[in-house]
Amino acid sequence: MKKKSSSPTMKDVARIAGVSLGTVSNVFNGIPVSEPYKIKVEEAAKELGYQINRYARGLKTNHSRIIALILPSTSHPYFGELASSIQHSLIKRNYQTLLALTNSSYDIENRCIQMVSENKVDGIIALTYNPDLEISEDLPFVSIDRFYSHSVPCVSSDNYGGGYLAGQKLYERGCRKMLFMNTRPDTNGEPDKRQIGFEAFCKVKGISCESIITNDEVNIKPFKGMLQERTHDGKPDFDGIFCNTDFIAYHVMNILRSIQIRVPEDVQIIGFDGINIFNDPRLPAVSTIVQSTDQIAESAVSILLSGDRSKIPSLTCLPVYFRAGGTTKE
Repeated sequence: MKKKSSSPTMKDVARIAGVSLGTVSNVFNGIPVSEPYKIKVEEAAKELGYQINRYARGLKTNHSRIIALILPSTSHPYFGELASSIQHSLIKRNYQTLLALTNSSYDIENRCIQMVSENKVDGIIALTYNPDLEISEDLPFVSIDRFYSHSVPCVSSDNYGGGYLAGQKLYERGCRKMLFMNTRPDTNGEPDKRQIGFEAFCKVKGISCESIITNDEVNIKPFKGMLQERTHDGKPDFDGIFCNTDFIAYHVMNILRSIQIRVPEDVQIIGFDGINIFNDPRLPAVSTIVQSTDQIAESAVSILLSGDRSKIPSLTCLPVYFRAGGTTKE
């Protein structure tokens, strides 16, 4: 005789909760039901130890309620915050997150796209670098900070406006010899507009603006030599620095202090991102142009899950603002 399975079923959950099987199905599929019924179903499922088999459900319904999130890494503070915000936004909508990390490798990015496409996911949100990324037209896809085509929605912050604002805030605080610093990969993206906006402000005001850029995205060591070369008799050739990220700004601040240049007395610094991890009470917070990871996440998730994608703009540009910290003068 075949042994009866001891695993609880949806019917068992419905019986314990005292509701119909349809109500249980609605709760597990994220379809709105009245709060009392929802609570009964969730409590019954917890009591029975009922686990949802999302893969099996996906085979039946063609929807797994799983979204793939592809990022370069989570070790960078901004990517870590973005991952957390996107996961939170998906949880609110009863979706799970499948995280894939690429280490900014073109080949790994393509393999990740292929891998998650072959598995049962309902869509992809990705921050990638490969300009020739192979994106299937059959799978909903939202890009962050990289514009691929008019058929692939991109969500980004107002990078040009943020760069312009950084120049304005440094100028208001007395800076007249500006410097832009960045580490970046070979691929162009929306964040490149930060430099364009910053240089545009400097041009409007008729003040000098130099750029220091390395193509090694993670190695900031060359910056020390570059900054020392622009320092004569203990005095820097610049008095205001806009860094493309807070990560760079934080390290530039420490480099300047290591060569006996005071921040913000001698040189003022503004970063970009608004990363909270640098608000260490033992150190002054980096002055920054803030882009909200929560807003980026909400926009990306809403676009991805939108039923009608015909009216979605190819680029969604979100607002930024300045937050003063210990690297600029009041």
